[in-house]
Amino acid sequence: MQSSNPVLNRSSAFAPGHGQAYPGAAPYGQQSPQGYGGSGMPPQQQYPGAPASSRPMTLDDVIVKTAITLGVVVAAAAVAWWTVPTTLVTPAFLAGALVGFALAMVLSFSRKVNPVLLMLYAVAEGVFLGIGSKFIAGWVGDSAIIVQAVLATMVTAGLTLATYKYFAIKVTPKFTKMVIIGTAGFAGVLLINLVLSLVGINTGISGMGPMGLLFAALGAGLAVFNLILDFDMIEQGVRQGAPQNEAWRAAFGLTVTLVWLYWNILRILAILRGGD
Repeated sequence: MQSSNPVLNRSSAFAPGHGQAYPGAAPYGQQSPQGYGGSGMPPQQQYPGAPASSRPMTLDDVIVKTAITLGVVVAAAAVAWWTVPTTLVTPAFLAGALVGFALAMVLSFSRKVNPVLLMLYAVAEGVFLGIGSKFIAGWVGDSAIIVQAVLATMVTAGLTLATYKYFAIKVTPKFTKMVIIGTAGFAGVLLINLVLSLVGINTGISGMGPMGLLFAALGAGLAVFNLILDFDMIEQGVRQGAPQNEAWRAAFGLTVTLVWLYWNILRILAILRGGD
């Protein structure tokens, strides 16, 4: 079973059948009776003197690195919102989108996620989101919609995680395949829409009308399903003793999905409220 998030697919540490990365690590589907490595000690004590990349990844590692990455996204978005002049809005918006996409591809297909490149990706994504959010806030006529979208994203992600954990959602191969196909199909439609827009054909998919609302809702729904898959893959990585540096990969995967979720929720709120 593989995550639909290509970031996590690049490492066997997040896939069942990965095997035991460290002596005493519990195989997938089993819990080690004494924690990582079966020794009952924290990773730092189990592997004294070992480099950080050789220690097992923990959920705390993923949380901290995800918070750092999202913090850079938010900071870059705030700077872009307040400092990019009107005359450079469009070039900066396109540059952020293109640079972010290029770095995302490099990071996605890298065997090891470089934290420096990840931070550069976060900056580019922040510029894109900052300018895009400012445009949508101006279209609606109320910047409070940004706060509402952020809160809605946090609540949605939190409820998704709670549902996954407390209702013991089983991520089956069939469910995974459906999400992968749906995500690939959605991305394909967006790509075709981009090509059509370049030749002057407006399908309304990326607009602020009924068609835009429909596709924003579909995008948000797919983002939620991807979050479930990513939570499952991260849990598997922790359970199987993935190296600590793989937490950067997990942080990148979560950032990609959360940014996607935020952007679609923001568009949904804006379309429902209508322009100023």
